[in-house]
Amino acid sequence: MAEELRARVQDWIAADPDPDDRAELAALLDAEDEQALTARFGSPLRFGTAGLRGPLQAGPSGMNRAVVRRAAAGLAAFLRERAAPADRDELTVAIGHDARHGSAAFAADCAAVLAGAGIRPLRLEGALPTPVLAFAVREFGAAAGMMITASHNPPQDNGCKVYLADGAQIVPPADAQIEAAIDAVGPAAEIPLGDPGPPIGRELAEAYVAAVAGLSLVESRDVSVAATALHGVGRTTFDAVFARAGLPPAAWVPEQADGDPDFPTVAFPNPEEPGAMDLVLALGERTEADLVIALDPDADRCGAAVGGRVLRGDEIGALLADHVLRHRPGPVATTVVSSELLGVMAAAHGVRYTETLTGFKWIVRASDELAFGYEEALGYAVAPWVVRDKDGISAALLLAERAAELKAEGRTLLDRLDNLAREHGLFRTDQLAIRVEDRGELAEATERLRASPPRKIGGLRVEDVHDLLHDPGDRPPSDILVLRLEGRARVVVRPSGTEPKLKAYLQVIGSVSGGDLTAAQERAAGTLTAIRDALPDVLGFAAS
Repeated sequence: MAEELRARVQDWIAADPDPDDRAELAALLDAEDEQALTARFGSPLRFGTAGLRGPLQAGPSGMNRAVVRRAAAGLAAFLRERAAPADRDELTVAIGHDARHGSAAFAADCAAVLAGAGIRPLRLEGALPTPVLAFAVREFGAAAGMMITASHNPPQDNGCKVYLADGAQIVPPADAQIEAAIDAVGPAAEIPLGDPGPPIGRELAEAYVAAVAGLSLVESRDVSVAATALHGVGRTTFDAVFARAGLPPAAWVPEQADGDPDFPTVAFPNPEEPGAMDLVLALGERTEADLVIALDPDADRCGAAVGGRVLRGDEIGALLADHVLRHRPGPVATTVVSSELLGVMAAAHGVRYTETLTGFKWIVRASDELAFGYEEALGYAVAPWVVRDKDGISAALLLAERAAELKAEGRTLLDRLDNLAREHGLFRTDQLAIRVEDRGELAEATERLRASPPRKIGGLRVEDVHDLLHDPGDRPPSDILVLRLEGRARVVVRPSGTEPKLKAYLQVIGSVSGGDLTAAQERAAGTLTAIRDALPDVLGFAAS
């Protein structure tokens, strides 16, 4: 084993505050497992889409108490550096956590480190949804927020989302500045700790419930909902919001209703993943529910189904946008990978439309008066002035009341989607995700596509390629390629920011001539299938 690597491991072990993590690394060192130790120490966790996220393991490349303490110390240094000298002793940081393995301990470590740095930690009591923490940042007037969660990642992961005082997730240059501050932190054992005091009670969660329940737009309340929390933390808050808003209580999948860090009934606790909604779909069928809702584990995303049909994220986005724009129109935003239907709807309502890079950190900054924002990956901000991030619970509330409103008219959400297609054109979307073992393959794939774009995809001519890395316009450069195909079709390709996946987003736009929606849907489905079938070869993953 290289002596430099051995010395780095020994230094880390000496400074690691967790005895189990020290033992884990010591065992690898005793076994001379150079490959494993190189993986643990070769690529330290870096700030990505919204902070840190990685596997629960010892060493700088994993989520563990040493990494979390150093992250909290770096954030504290960043906050104190940018604060006016007179304000440095008045800084506060809100801290929340989900129910994953290690989350409560990580939150306690963050609180102790912040207290040791002279910053008052506002640690929320118990496991709570991410939107509650995002709400807390502005409710408390905090300088920042830290949410310990890995959202919908597999059970072996954890993470830390970071919010600044505006209640939104961090964006450049703050992410790089925080990362530099973390790099400047010394060994974890030398970080001073303080007494964080007792956690804050449930009053903050109750304030969130009141604020979200107050978003109701219509009086209709006759709707039956079947729901799942996917072993996450959303059920209690969801129930409280629905009760406060006067909606009937949801029927919950009992096996998935409460927090379980092992996620025993799902391979991936993400409503987008095949099979993740099977149990709630079955419950919806048994109870003849008008609407099926699936929250992801930290309840910032919301999946849905009607009549046994799982809705795509773009379809939910269109339904929510339609509901919001009818009652309180204002600027709207979505991302370059989402359906372009929102732009057409915005034009019809005479409001500003913005297309951003992926991620809610960009969506919520599209306008100071933003009325609605969404991304196709089941993220929705139906009231950015309440939660300046995606919020699955408030989205579920408005979706349920819209279903109730339509039910009173003898219609369903599916009927409204059909009417939107007749009004604005048929926008059909799909997604292809290719999981890889080595993240380096992601950049290689986009570079291949950039260097040699295809002439055709699925039999359709490629008419234009827009490279957002080298031609970002007024947005920050991003590794995203937009391919425009003949017939108003589109393919957007990008590496995932949170998982080892290459993602391709497909869109086909069709006109509903003569009111024949079925024929238009069949044509669009055929075109999407042809594009999707051709993409693995185009992207260099034909065997995947």
